[in-house]
Amino acid sequence: MIENHVYKNRRRQALRGATILFTEMSPDEDWEDDFNHWYDTHHIPARTRVKGFIGAQRYRDPDRPTYLAVYEIAKEDVLECTDYQKVRAQPNAQTAWMLSNVQNYSRYIGNEIFYKLQDGADDTALDEAYIYAVFFSVPDDRAEEFNKWYDEEHSSMLLECPEWKAVRRFEITDGDPQPWTHLALHYLSDVKAALSSTEREAASNTEWRKKLMQESWFQGSTHIYEAFGNRFTA
Repeated sequence: MIENHVYKNRRRQALRGATILFTEMSPDEDWEDDFNHWYDTHHIPARTRVKGFIGAQRYRDPDRPTYLAVYEIAKEDVLECTDYQKVRAQPNAQTAWMLSNVQNYSRYIGNEIFYKLQDGADDTALDEAYIYAVFFSVPDDRAEEFNKWYDEEHSSMLLECPEWKAVRRFEITDGDPQPWTHLALHYLSDVKAALSSTEREAASNTEWRKKLMQESWFQGSTHIYEAFGNRFTA
């Protein structure tokens, strides 16, 4: 049995925070160590001190020097509060330099609309070793069916895989640089086993998914990340 959380009008208590901030940066290898020290000792703590920030977890792309941070936030309004806007608008000299020199910057705000856990799992599934991120740009008139497929069929089938611990889905309300509308975060204990599993193969070959694949917008962008360091808490 898989714990399923689907609610009328898609608004309900979130798994940890109602909103995430998903942001990537790539430092130059010559100052990668300095970047990580700054990120861990200044950049994240400056944000988690803001009321409404619950915590954050950093990740690294295993194939390139790109780092991801996923911030858990109580609600999207927190990102409009005076304290957070001050942090963004008044960086110290080191922060200003880092933000001016990193490459591959991305920043997406997402509101959680769905989550599903493997049987017996709880929110500690968010501390698994890997996340598999999948972005989609879904037309408004196709969002209802897309959500229904992902929540009612696709997630359930993936979570039959022992290494597939949790699925969370978000509607993106603001983002840069791509106009994505939806993000799914999959929490995996073993990325190779999960992505090569018979359960994933089955989930990828249903009639419902084949029908959606015929539509031009159904081209997701996928990324694998491994956890980097310990979780930060507010």
